[in-house]
Amino acid sequence: MSNKKIELATFGGGCFWCTEAIFQEIKGVERIESGYSGGNAPGHPTYREICSGLTGHAEVIQVTFDANIISYEDLLVIFMTTHDPTTLNQQGADVGTQYRSVIYYHDDVQKGIAKGVLDDLKVYFEKPIVTELSPLDIFYKAEDYHQNYYRSNQDQGYCSFVITPKLSKLRALHANKLK
Repeated sequence: MSNKKIELATFGGGCFWCTEAIFQEIKGVERIESGYSGGNAPGHPTYREICSGLTGHAEVIQVTFDANIISYEDLLVIFMTTHDPTTLNQQGADVGTQYRSVIYYHDDVQKGIAKGVLDDLKVYFEKPIVTELSPLDIFYKAEDYHQNYYRSNQDQGYCSFVITPKLSKLRALHANKLK
């Protein structure tokens, strides 16, 4: 008999390679899938279509987690403090609606928790938080080469210069939540 309480969370914090790498380090996270959500294009979009900015989709991750080990609220705090939630449609040099900061909630409980976290954290940022809060409509899994990207490509320039510093920030801010 398992004592697990498996739940889903869906976040977009710029490039999904970065966000995936962050959550791979967290205790209680069972699985992460990079993908696309929040757009209006019919059918399963491709990465190339997402990059065009015409689909309206954001690059997101879907996190399967054990709520008996890590709470949704804790995941939100980690998410909000490991990317810049004050830049509209941009994270660092990545610019476009696909890089927006977004929380897709799966139910009204998650919506309420997310509103509370956004409200609690706003005092810690110099600029207003622009993170979108929307219901999850559909999640499209990204192509296989996007899955587990950082772990498979740590020597690649983007990984070294963008993702590795984000992981250092995670380790400094949330050491007690790491695997």
